[in-house]
Amino acid sequence: MTEGFGKIARKIFSGLLFIVGGMIGAQIIQLFYPMIPERFTLAWKEWLPLWLPDKVLLTVVSVVVFAFIALVLAPLFLRLLGLMGSFFEVHLKNSTWSEITSATIGMIIGLLIANLMALPFSDLPFGSYLAVGLNIVLGYLGALILLKRQNDLRHVLTPIQSLKERLSSMKGNPARDQEEPGSDYSASQQWEAGKKILDTSVIIDGRILDVARTGFLEGLIIIPQFVLLELQAVADSTDPARRTRGRRGLDVVNELQRISELQIEIIDTSLKALKVETVDSGLVVMADKVGAQILTTDYNLNKLAQIQGIKVLNVNDLANALKPMLLPGETINIDVIREGKEPHQGVGYLDDGTMFVVEDGEGYIGKRVEVVVTSMLQTSAGRMVFGRVRREVRL
Repeated sequence: MTEGFGKIARKIFSGLLFIVGGMIGAQIIQLFYPMIPERFTLAWKEWLPLWLPDKVLLTVVSVVVFAFIALVLAPLFLRLLGLMGSFFEVHLKNSTWSEITSATIGMIIGLLIANLMALPFSDLPFGSYLAVGLNIVLGYLGALILLKRQNDLRHVLTPIQSLKERLSSMKGNPARDQEEPGSDYSASQQWEAGKKILDTSVIIDGRILDVARTGFLEGLIIIPQFVLLELQAVADSTDPARRTRGRRGLDVVNELQRISELQIEIIDTSLKALKVETVDSGLVVMADKVGAQILTTDYNLNKLAQIQGIKVLNVNDLANALKPMLLPGETINIDVIREGKEPHQGVGYLDDGTMFVVEDGEGYIGKRVEVVVTSMLQTSAGRMVFGRVRREVRL
């Protein structure tokens, strides 16, 4: 079915190219006809019927020639379209919606500029070809430029959003009046709550990279310039251990920037500009200014930020929340309900649905046994616990 549809599509495309080639041939001969010497046209007039003008014959020949050239080149055009389709498919698969939106807006702006530039040349013979070339070049450049500068687009729109908020507050926005008295967040500040600032400790720790790769880390990720300077200072330390930790932190920053789904912004702000002396104080002040949360593993920074009313996300707290409920050596009662995939294995389930594989538990199917946890296996598909029988539990 698919192959038959592909053949029909190729034939339709070849037919369209055949027609387009003929149209190009008709236009080209009109451009070159005034350049043909008159004695050359007089030579074949005696061979033509009286009712057939020489211009018509030249036009027919040009149309036929260019139409067949287009028909011969049709497989090449089809191959180029296939390569372009594969190119766009691969790039769109790894692109975020913000990147696609920015590229689309840039392409539209480029096309508008191209058509405005081509407008004065529309009456010239080559005006249509110039318009096509300008549309291709400026459309591509517009998409590329705005894709590279998509973060600047947000800064351009920020004053417009602020003006809109001021106007709505002056008119008395009912939604704003219905906010709780103790709420200090406007609509834009609530959006900014998705911002997260990384400190030096969480970057060196490295676990944040694994969290980001799984897609659980969202929003705008901010890395202040003074944090990068501190990482560089640690990487340049004479102490081998500190130097290794600093270089690891710089590698983590590079890997975070390569994650296409993550929005990383490095803010060029110094401690002097924030009127503080330490990195921890600078993080707290910046988080308060931009309405962001702080990602850290530093206990002291955690307490300092909480005192200032800044929300802190501690990776250590996340790790504690995700630690396994069972540890090797612990005992638990399991109902063995069926045999396992391997010989002599029995299978039961914990209360949360986790599969528990009981070694030598095949003889205890339909019984409750006390088992000792030996190991655990955590995968993206879920968790499995392994154990061995200690004794049978009498019901």
